[in-house]
Amino acid sequence: MTLPDASVQLYTLAAEFAADMGGSLDKLAAIGLRNVEAFDFVSRPAEIRAALDASGLSSPTGHAPLLSDTLWTPDGEIPTPAPEVVFAAAAEIGMTTVIDPFVAADRWLTADGVADIAERLNRAAEKAAEFGLNVGYHNHAQEFVASFDGVSAYERFVALTDERVQLELDLFWALTGGQDVPALVAALGDRLVAVHVKDGVVPASNPWAPGAGSFGSDSLDQRHAGTADVPLAEALRAGTAIRYAVIEYDKAPGDVFEDIAASYAFLRDGGFVK
Repeated sequence: MTLPDASVQLYTLAAEFAADMGGSLDKLAAIGLRNVEAFDFVSRPAEIRAALDASGLSSPTGHAPLLSDTLWTPDGEIPTPAPEVVFAAAAEIGMTTVIDPFVAADRWLTADGVADIAERLNRAAEKAAEFGLNVGYHNHAQEFVASFDGVSAYERFVALTDERVQLELDLFWALTGGQDVPALVAALGDRLVAVHVKDGVVPASNPWAPGAGSFGSDSLDQRHAGTADVPLAEALRAGTAIRYAVIEYDKAPGDVFEDIAASYAFLRDGGFVK
């Protein structure tokens, strides 16, 4: 496998990005990054594109809701725009793949719910193609709660989606969902084009399991890549077509730019990225 490019999900530095878009991107470039993964970009594509260009960065992937009327985040819900609006904004920024970042836990509990998610994403792939784009899906841990005939809801979803639907596996959340992460990476094969490189102390139970209490990102103990529970090295080596190794913290443990730099050093010095 050709080594992937390093990237960073801008949600990691949401506060810093909101306060100083250009300055934040300049700091990422100074770390050595050349790619980012945008979020909340639909309302301001021209502004984001200009800031990326000024910092010498690209956003080949981006997160936007394609499958829900509202988008959950650990800090609240935000409304979702029409797919055509999402794809037009993504094309203006220069993306190649728009990735849905979250589908509510209750929709993964039944076979019909999983089939509906897959069908919606297949339709989104058709619409995205009109803009020269691909679509994908990013997991958390709710996709691994239910199983049908011994197959997890996530695996069923993968089987029901068109081959052109791409996958971005969040390695921390897959482990939280009880998965053998390197084995899952290997099983996804060439469908897996991106991973979220995220480490930390995995929660004792799945936060999205039925009956689980309220959950927020402040409860997470996330750490620099390669220093905690997630088998990142083994998972990265198991990939066959990963194009982007995307650094992300749901809750950065310290100074966010130092934390990003530490995870980038893990990827660079370990020979996991170009």
